[in-house]
Amino acid sequence: MNATAPLREPAVGALSLAAWMTREVARFERAAQQQLPPAELPPQRLHEAIRYAVLQGGKRVRPLLVYAAGELADAPAAGLDCAALAVEYVHVYSLIHDDLPCMDNDVLRRGKPTVHVAFDEATAMLAGDALQAEAFKVLSDAPLPAAIQAGLMRELAHAAGTAGMCGGQAIDLAAVGQAMTLGELEQMHRMKTGALLRAAVRMGAVAGAASASTLVALDAYAAAVGLAFQIVDDVLDVESTSAALGKTAGKDAAQGKPTYVSVVGLEPAKAWAERLRGEALSALSDFDHRADRLRQLADFIVLRKS
Repeated sequence: MNATAPLREPAVGALSLAAWMTREVARFERAAQQQLPPAELPPQRLHEAIRYAVLQGGKRVRPLLVYAAGELADAPAAGLDCAALAVEYVHVYSLIHDDLPCMDNDVLRRGKPTVHVAFDEATAMLAGDALQAEAFKVLSDAPLPAAIQAGLMRELAHAAGTAGMCGGQAIDLAAVGQAMTLGELEQMHRMKTGALLRAAVRMGAVAGAASASTLVALDAYAAAVGLAFQIVDDVLDVESTSAALGKTAGKDAAQGKPTYVSVVGLEPAKAWAERLRGEALSALSDFDHRADRLRQLADFIVLRKS
């Protein structure tokens, strides 16, 4: 992972990556503020917990991937907002549940107390449950043709279920204190982390009714960035701090979880992430400037420091 490599910039006259990310994250925040149930609406404590978990936190990598893939596919803005909200709701619900005492028992997430610490365990469980339902609600209400709505819900359901995120989490919990082969570790993280990142890319493209050949190329891109994201997470868990990460650093080693660093070593893990970055960029080689944001996000995912 070459931390000194510059992030590629778009064509002259276009926004820098940082400016584009700021704009798109603000767009997402506005949509979430408007779409989430108001805190004053009964049951108030549940709605407060949901808004606490979702709003003003995280890098928003999954919504950004939705927006970037949507740019490539010329997807309508309102439909992209719904896809971005849905995929982030599922991600946040997974974080809420992942932090519970029955799973990782963590107290810090996105730089603030976890939901079960700030509220209570029962409210945290319900907040996660509700966000999963809200994700499919927002897709069912999206201003898109019914066939595209159904396609978006299919992508998200497959990514979140036992063949994706939930299945990967189950494998992760069972692996504590156990040795894993590199192949087993890769499969677990392609399910736990990669599946939802892949869904984010595909949902942005599906919202724009992308062609089958475009989806094939984006699948290859998403497979590479999804695995790279987890490898970089494992590296940062070793090299970074809780303050920088916004979550507890060193947690994986303390809990005896297999990681890419523990299985292959720190420097080989960094090199692997860099190879995956190259694979992601290669997958986009047939696309024009409309794929520039996806290219930049591949750089960002691998070169990030938190």
